[in-house]
Amino acid sequence: MRSPSNLDELLALRAQRDSVTSHEVVEAAGQRVPVRVFRPAGPPRAVHLDLHGGGFYLGPTARENARNQQLADALGFAIVSVDYRIAPEDPWPAAPDDCETAARWLIEHAESRFGTTRLTIGGFSAGSTLAMTTLMRLRGLNAFDRAVLQFGTYDLSGLTPAGRLIADEYFLEAYVGHMADRTVADISPIYGDLGGLPPLLMVVGGADVLLDDNQAMAARVRAAGGDVELRIYPEAPHAFTNQDTEQAKAARHDIECWLTKAV
Repeated sequence: MRSPSNLDELLALRAQRDSVTSHEVVEAAGQRVPVRVFRPAGPPRAVHLDLHGGGFYLGPTARENARNQQLADALGFAIVSVDYRIAPEDPWPAAPDDCETAARWLIEHAESRFGTTRLTIGGFSAGSTLAMTTLMRLRGLNAFDRAVLQFGTYDLSGLTPAGRLIADEYFLEAYVGHMADRTVADISPIYGDLGGLPPLLMVVGGADVLLDDNQAMAARVRAAGGDVELRIYPEAPHAFTNQDTEQAKAARHDIECWLTKAV
C-alpha cells in the first residue's frame, strides 16, 4: 500500500478501507479507550495485547479482526486489540496514551476477566512503535512476559541514517508535525532507555525500508543488556506478514511458536 502524501490522500485511503467498530470501552486511571476482544474456544492460556498498524493514521479493518481471531485460535490466547486515536485529528501523544491505558486496564483485570495473569504484547508497523513505547512507559511493572515487534519504526526524528530514509513521509507530519524535537523517546524509542524490557522478537523483511531501523533498534536493545531475537526474511517487503505468501506463513508460524513459549 502506498503511503499518502497529503491529507486529502489520507482521507481517501480511509474511505476505501473496510473499517470496523470496537467491541467495548475499558478504563484505567480515569482514562477510557475502545478495544476489540477475541477469545479462543477454551479458557485462555494468556492474553496478548495487540496494537494495530496503519502509520498512526489508519484504524483497524475486518481483515485485522480475522487475523486476531486466527491468532487467538492458534495460540489459545485471548487477544485484546486497542483502537487507539489516530492522526492528524489526534496526534502524539494520543496514541501512546491510549495504548498505555489499555495496558494498565489489562494488567489490573486480566485475571478476573480472562482467568490468567500471563500477558504478551505485540504490534504491526506503527503498532510496534507503540508497543515499544508502552513497554517503556510501564517499565518496572514487569507485566508482560514477551513482546513481538513486526517491522516497527523506531526513529521518527530523521536524524539517524535509518530515520532519514523515511524523513519525507507524510505520516510523520500527521503524527508529530507539531513537535520540534522528535528525539523524545516516547516518539522515537531508539533514543530511550532500553533496559528492563521483556524478551523481544523483532520481525522484518529484507526489502523493507525499515530494515536498518530494526537492525539499529535490536543492537541498542542488546547493548542495554536486553534479550532480543531479530529475524529477517529475505526479499520480503514492509507488512509482508499480512500477505498470503510462503514467507508470510513461515513468519506467522515463527511468531506463534515464539509467543507460545510465554506459557
